[in-house]
Amino acid sequence: MGVLVLLEVVKGFDPDETDPSFVRSVHAAASDPDVPEDPLPVTLCGISTDPLVHSHYRAGYGEPWYPAELEDRRCRECERALKRM
Repeated sequence: MGVLVLLEVVKGFDPDETDPSFVRSVHAAASDPDVPEDPLPVTLCGISTDPLVHSHYRAGYGEPWYPAELEDRRCRECERALKRM
């Protein structure tokens, strides 16, 4: 199972920009086994993935599951769920 990083964003977010001020929180979701770039319907913390934006972030070995510049916005529930995996 893959894990995708999804962003909860505020109105005005431009996915081509890297301005973290538009990001409310960072969530994790399991990838769809049939379409690995698509998330399952809910995040690991249980919210719908429909309104979330795929970050396309890929963690390297030893790196956190979320983009480092968004550390203060990571979802603690998603993080707990990841640690239980």
